[in-house]
Amino acid sequence: MKISLVIPAYNEEKYIGMCLESIQAYGQGLFEVIVINNASTDKTVEIAQSFSFVRVVDEVRKGLQYARGRGLTEAQGDLVAFIDADTCIPKNWTEKIKNKFTNNPRIVSLSGPYIYHDVSFLSKVCIWMYFVVLVMPVYFIIGYAAIGGNLVVRKEAVQSIGGFDETIAFYGDDTDIARRLSKIGKVMFSLDFYMYSSARRLKGEGVFATGLRYAINFFSIVFRGTPYNHEHSDIR
Repeated sequence: MKISLVIPAYNEEKYIGMCLESIQAYGQGLFEVIVINNASTDKTVEIAQSFSFVRVVDEVRKGLQYARGRGLTEAQGDLVAFIDADTCIPKNWTEKIKNKFTNNPRIVSLSGPYIYHDVSFLSKVCIWMYFVVLVMPVYFIIGYAAIGGNLVVRKEAVQSIGGFDETIAFYGDDTDIARRLSKIGKVMFSLDFYMYSSARRLKGEGVFATGLRYAINFFSIVFRGTPYNHEHSDIR
């Protein structure tokens, strides 16, 4: 089982090094690591290329949907993992991927929550409760959920449903891919498959406002098939 790891990156010089260092430490079993340079104008490419195991691919069309789509095309693995440039993979992350997909051949998608490493303990507890009290019950009811910065998919399955929807620029893109994949296989969201992430968006937009916006767009995709918010801010 080969795992390709795709990291979309737009002006990520502040975080990309830390992300790749975590992969260097805990990414055993990864077949390839691809950084999609999404029209960066800073030192993102220079930093990424300093890691010998990284392949940098340029996607000049700026947008997360284009970067992820290009990553899916470039990936050579049976499984394609997508993380964000401001995340760090935890120990045993790749082992969890192998175990989940090996033990359950019906799985077409695996995802899990973020643990924010740069917020207070109280904030961490409140955010974790958001996943426990809101996300997990909804997941069990409708049968799918995903977070785009901690997402693993079977490449063949995503290709069979037409790939990522390029009309969805940001909010709801992960819910959309999970919704469509749930029609052909099992979409798994597990609390023990977590990812460390920066809280830059929470800090930039506010914890409550960010949580509300993500929830609104989640349900908009579920019930309307399209996000409520079509614009977003690049927070770096």
